[in-house]
Amino acid sequence: MTTIALITGANKGIGFETARLLGAGGTTVLVGARDEEQGRRAERALGGQGADARFVQLDVTDEKSVGRAAEWVRTEFGHLDILVNNAGIARADEDWSASASTLETMRAVYETNVFGVVAVINAMLPLLRAAPAARIVNVSSEVGSIGSLTDPENPMSRLPSSLPYPSSKTALNMITAQYARELRDTPIKVNAANPGYCATDLNGHSGVRTAEQGAGVSVHLATLGEDGPSGQLWGHLAASDVTDAEGALPW
Repeated sequence: MTTIALITGANKGIGFETARLLGAGGTTVLVGARDEEQGRRAERALGGQGADARFVQLDVTDEKSVGRAAEWVRTEFGHLDILVNNAGIARADEDWSASASTLETMRAVYETNVFGVVAVINAMLPLLRAAPAARIVNVSSEVGSIGSLTDPENPMSRLPSSLPYPSSKTALNMITAQYARELRDTPIKVNAANPGYCATDLNGHSGVRTAEQGAGVSVHLATLGEDGPSGQLWGHLAASDVTDAEGALPW
């Protein structure tokens, strides 16, 4: 049976690289994207590299769009082996302090980074259950790790006290843990990925890691074996003395 992977926000950046790496391994990759033109462009680019890629119109903030995507996957394939919730936005108010955060910005970030993930998982879960041993990867960030941001020895603790994006990733970490708890007696594994500070449109390409390096974290979690962990935040370790070290992070 062909392995089927859906990656949200797969038209560029880490999402595109995740699709590329999975596609290179023989997985059929479903390119989830809001914009059809961009999604089709990514589909063609991946196909040109030999991947079996299919564009899927998917706006994670639109429940009807999510429902249509789930129905399309059910009709075309009948199951889903890998779900990578990669779509995300980073938005901050002019003043990056927590006390200056506006509810408008908070709501906008949470719609995509938190509520959108829940909508997609819930819609795709019947298809994931239909697979032999599905994997769910939620692309998070170490800036959502309370342990890292409150540890004075961790470089994360020196970041601005911006609230919208970091807190949305903290919420996503709890969402990951709770789905992992619900599904712990099933073959499905649910983990959160920390790609590290990668150069993408999200940060004006100011990151120090490549999108491919970040995608490698998601691919690792998406292809875990039967003995792999579930309910873990795993990825780049900013506080490590080893360059590009990867491993489990504190929630």
